[in-house]
Amino acid sequence: MATFNVNSIGTACPGPITDLIRAYKKAQNGDMIVLVANDPGVVPDAKIWCERTRNEFVSSKDTGDSLEITIKVTGKKA
Repeated sequence: MATFNVNSIGTACPGPITDLIRAYKKAQNGDMIVLVANDPGVVPDAKIWCERTRNEFVSSKDTGDSLEITIKVTGKKA
């Protein structure tokens, strides 16, 4: 199981989700993606992306300077 750390600080929509998708393409089921961004729309966007792609939105954390979103990859077809 791998963890993909994605830094999207300084990018605006759709940048963080585009970065998330790039990491997702490299990931396997069971891997974790940790997306860090300062775009306030990233949390709802990531939740919707997870619902549409059948991946698990694990958590979001506001660190003051940025938002940290953790996603578990569960939606990849074998």
